[in-house]
Amino acid sequence: MAEFAIETDGLTKVFPGGLRAVDEVSIRVQSGSTFGLLGANGAGKTTFVKMLLSCCEPTSGDAKIFGNNARRPESRRSVGYLPENHRFPTYMTGWDMLDFYGALSGMDGSARKRRIPEVLELVGLDERAHHLRLGKYSKGMLQRVGLAQALMHSPSLLVLDEPSDGVDPVGRKQIRDVLQELERKGVTVFLNSHLLAEVEVFCRDVAIIQKGKLALTGNVQDLTRGSGYRVEVSEVPEALRTEVRGLASGETEGTGTIQWMFGSREAANGAVDRLRAGGCEIESLSRTRSTLEEVFIRTVQPTKSEAGQ
Repeated sequence: MAEFAIETDGLTKVFPGGLRAVDEVSIRVQSGSTFGLLGANGAGKTTFVKMLLSCCEPTSGDAKIFGNNARRPESRRSVGYLPENHRFPTYMTGWDMLDFYGALSGMDGSARKRRIPEVLELVGLDERAHHLRLGKYSKGMLQRVGLAQALMHSPSLLVLDEPSDGVDPVGRKQIRDVLQELERKGVTVFLNSHLLAEVEVFCRDVAIIQKGKLALTGNVQDLTRGSGYRVEVSEVPEALRTEVRGLASGETEGTGTIQWMFGSREAANGAVDRLRAGGCEIESLSRTRSTLEEVFIRTVQPTKSEAGQ
């Protein structure tokens, strides 16, 4: 299998009227990894996915799936896709729908018959849902059966657009568990989601698109790792507290404890040395980190100084 499940080079889509929905986006998604594509509404995420799956033609640039040109039909045989606003035939039952989409994926009848109960159980739909018409499904059930159809032909790459949309917290945890198990089996998972806390827990790498352009990409742990340090102490003499305050970039007071923030390891260590010399007990020393949401906001919203330029 190719080293990269997805490769794009300068992928661009310009619509009539001059709107550059996607502007020279180049990304690499490692095979067997979990990758999140983030961006505000209208940033270009869905257009990017549509070009990747040849639902629309790029204006320029190239895309590959497992090393094959994404415009070639055979490149998509290994892809399972769940669109955001899917419209499955409401007169079909869950079983019938999976049988239909399995046939579209090239599965023979016996393979479909074996696979359907497996994927329904995998996504948490019991036997009552098997023969219930989709028009009677809740939104959460539709998301589950949508994920099931994406999994029918055991794809090597899953492309999921808002897979947890409309699903309750328990259901989101179940879907995340399913995807994590697929990752352990070597399946590449590429998802769009506005639930940044979910992406932070699940995805190894992310890319942020802003107004069609690639604004940031990297490993989630690296992007959220802060450069500062937090020291928590209890019972600090006032004179020593004043001295440490002069080294810190911030101070907060909790129930029986004081927390100081430091901009560097050297400043944090210097404060710890003074506190220990003064007989204080250090409750904790930790490196600060940002949430993925904070990283996203910093990326897509300019600072006041940038906005005024």
